[in-house]
Amino acid sequence: MEETLNKINESLNQKFPEAIVSAEVLYDFPVFTIKPEHIHDVLKFLKEEPEFNFHFLTDLTGMQTADEKQLGVIYHLHNMPKNSRVRLKTFFDINKPEIPTATDLYPAANWMERETYDFFGVKFKGHPNLKRILNVDEMDIFPLRKEYPLEDQTREDKDNAMFGR
Repeated sequence: MEETLNKINESLNQKFPEAIVSAEVLYDFPVFTIKPEHIHDVLKFLKEEPEFNFHFLTDLTGMQTADEKQLGVIYHLHNMPKNSRVRLKTFFDINKPEIPTATDLYPAANWMERETYDFFGVKFKGHPNLKRILNVDEMDIFPLRKEYPLEDQTREDKDNAMFGR
């Protein structure tokens, strides 16, 4: 994994010297944190560069930082012929949750980006049909953000002992 990390890190630093925030191996997985203004270019490079050929988007999802001030998007890319994987992360201010779409590079990103918008409110600029996919259209919140409780605090019929409390 270190070899893959170093090879990608070296190439990205040459091509995008300002893009990388961090590069590390976590749980045998090369992980790169990329500045949001560079994420689309980095994705395109990793897909189209023959040496890397990360042509398959395995997963894309949103997240919120522990301090609740930032949202993020995580991309898992896969090079199937070499069975090589990489994770890219990017973070941006929760008050301006915008990032470029990856649907022009990976058509499978379409529904994943819609789901991330639906639950976290991340707006993917350039997405062909960014609307809710699982929640009702009238919903005016993004339920996986930390400012929304996981359960109904007004319920009186629950027994906290059943939940280990």
